[in-house]
Amino acid sequence: MTDSQSPGPSSGMNADDRKRQITVLIEADDAWGRSVLQAIARFASQANWELLIAPRDAERRLRIPEEWSGDGVIALVRDVSLLKHLRRRGMPTVNISGMFHNARWLGHVATDNFARARLAYEHFSSLRVTHFATYCPSLRREADLRGEEFVRYVHSRGYPCEVLVSEADAARTERSSDRQRIAAKLSILPKPVGVFVSDPYPARELVETCQSHGVDVPGEVLVLSGDEDDLLCNLILPSVSSIELASHRIGWEACKILDSMVRTGTPPSQPQLLAPLGICARRSTDHNAIGDSCMESVQRYIQQHATGQLQIRDLVRVAGMSRRSMELRFREVFGRSPAEEIRRVRVEKARQMLLNSSMSVSGVAAACGFSSGPYLTSVFRKVYGKTPSDLRAGRSVKLHGLSRTS
Repeated sequence: MTDSQSPGPSSGMNADDRKRQITVLIEADDAWGRSVLQAIARFASQANWELLIAPRDAERRLRIPEEWSGDGVIALVRDVSLLKHLRRRGMPTVNISGMFHNARWLGHVATDNFARARLAYEHFSSLRVTHFATYCPSLRREADLRGEEFVRYVHSRGYPCEVLVSEADAARTERSSDRQRIAAKLSILPKPVGVFVSDPYPARELVETCQSHGVDVPGEVLVLSGDEDDLLCNLILPSVSSIELASHRIGWEACKILDSMVRTGTPPSQPQLLAPLGICARRSTDHNAIGDSCMESVQRYIQQHATGQLQIRDLVRVAGMSRRSMELRFREVFGRSPAEEIRRVRVEKARQMLLNSSMSVSGVAAACGFSSGPYLTSVFRKVYGKTPSDLRAGRSVKLHGLSRTS
């Protein structure tokens, strides 16, 4: 459900027309954080809130200014020091991390790590992978919680799961020796092995490690990031598959919870956990890929230009061969035709825009290379079995035949 269609601020809120003063202790250094902040800003514009974004103390830590006396706080609480700071300030506060859910004085909304683990397992399983591992180096991003949940879920399905441990510190010293050790461990694991990685940063590092030590991705090792960042995931070849989180909805729901807490003084009795939206499938888990550099160039060109007026003749030019030869070779490598790949990329882009913006269906269609809104709706029905409106209503939308429930 997008913020534009979620129930908005309470009509009884802020009846005295006074602007609520809200501090937001969230970094904007990744796509997830920026998406959460966009939802908070949209809610604030409707709720007569004034936001103080990411204030810092003398040590550059996110903190509520000592002189600030506002109405509430939304914070990404990942360390005890910030938790104690918020407790001392005593303001209504909503935590959007997966940590400290036993702190009942906070409101909580976060990603459901069990649902994330299950989605990761199902993605690997749909590719007939039966060997599993995790790589979740601690970068103060709840990596341990994500990795542990994946290990538990894989074990519940009757499979072992190798834990790849990074011994390098957060300052990334001695990365070379650390990478050598991880590559050596990967080389002796049974293949193919699906590796769940906590975030895009370490996922890219793992792909780089495999490349520099002769381990084939995705032929031998399939890499899946537990969070989505379109820029980071596409900065390396093969591009990194990821799990798309409901970041916009997390921001919006955090605002709704804080709205209630400011008015009633009472936090919810239970955390609100939101399931991921789905898989952003890229090359790092495309188990049909054969390492064909020419076809990789064609596929990369599709990724970059699919939402424009892309024609098959453009791909023929990139491949430097006849159309027939290019189409046969592309299908051999990727298991689908170039035209099908163009449609797949366009539909995925449209899905992301529908979830993360309030743009009209016709506007999304135009931005993603579709001739009209009704045509996009028709394609959505064929691919997802749902309409764009269904997607925005927060219903489950998964590719037919690629997802299973357990």
